[in-house]
Amino acid sequence: MDTLVLLTLTGLGLGALYFLIASGLALIFGLMDVLNFAHGAFLTVSVYTAWRTAETVGGMPGLLLAAVVGTLTGLLLAAVVELVLIRRLYGRVKEQILVTVGLSLAVPALVQTVWGADARPFPVPDALSGTVGVLGARVPVDRFLLVAVALLVLAGIHLFLSRTRYGLIVRAGVEDRAMVTALGIDVTRAFTLVFALGGALAGLAGVLGGLYFGSLSPHQGTSLLVFAFVVVIIGGLVSITSVALSALTVGLVQQYANYYAGGYGDLAVVVLLAAVVLSRPAAGTGSPARLRRALTALRTRSAGGTA
Repeated sequence: MDTLVLLTLTGLGLGALYFLIASGLALIFGLMDVLNFAHGAFLTVSVYTAWRTAETVGGMPGLLLAAVVGTLTGLLLAAVVELVLIRRLYGRVKEQILVTVGLSLAVPALVQTVWGADARPFPVPDALSGTVGVLGARVPVDRFLLVAVALLVLAGIHLFLSRTRYGLIVRAGVEDRAMVTALGIDVTRAFTLVFALGGALAGLAGVLGGLYFGSLSPHQGTSLLVFAFVVVIIGGLVSITSVALSALTVGLVQQYANYYAGGYGDLAVVVLLAAVVLSRPAAGTGSPARLRRALTALRTRSAGGTA
C-alpha cells in the first residue's frame, strides 16, 4: 500500500511538471500553429540562470528569487525569439521547424560550452529536502509543491482564457485561426503575448524540474520536451484541462511502469501515445458550438469598442 501511495504521488508530481511544460507548448501550437522545438531550450537557459541565482542567495529566499529569475528568463527569451525570428515565418511551417530545431540544438550546446556537460546539483532548501508521511509512505515534500504550482497555473490559464480579450482571441484561434483573422482582429500582439507566456511557463517548469530531479544538465530541457509533446498530442488542443489530465496520465503511467514493468516507463508512454492516436477519430479538434461561442464573444467585445 505504501509503495502504491508513493508511486501515485510521485507520478502526480511528475505529471504536474509535464503539464507546466506542455501548457505553454499547447497555447503556442494551438493559437499560432508553430511547432516550437525551441521550447526545451527556453527551459534549459532558465534553469541555469535559476541555478546560479539559488546558489548565490541560498535557502528558501534563493529558491523564490530563482523561480522569479527563471520565469522572467523564459519569458524574455521567448519574446525575443518571436519578435526576431518567428514573426517573419508565420505560415511557413518548414522554415519554422528548421529555425526552432536549430535553436534547440544550438542553445544547449552553448550552455554546455559555458557550464560544461556534467550534471550539476540543484540547491534545494532544507524545508523542501525532506519527506512527509502519507498512509505509511514517505513522500518527498517537493512533489506537493509541484502539484500546487500546477493547479495555480491551471487556474491562471483558465482565467486568462475566459476573462481577458486576448484570452478570447486565444480560444477562438485554437478553434479557427482563419476565422479570427477574417473578423479583422490583429493577432500580432496576441502572438507575442502567448509566445512569451509559453516561455515563462517553460522557465518556471525548469526551476521546478531542478527541484524534482535534484540536478540540471544542458540537455535536460530537450528530454523533457519529448514528453511535453506526447502530453499535447494525447490531450489534444480542445482545452487546457485536457492537457492537464493528459499530463497526469502520462506521469502516472510512467511511474507505475517503471516500478511494476521493470523500468519500461518510457516504452509504456509510447504505447499509450500510439493507442490514443490510433483510436482517435480524424475529425477536427473542436466542436462547432464552442467555436461559435468563442467567435460570438469576440464580436461582442469588438462591437463594444474594445477591439
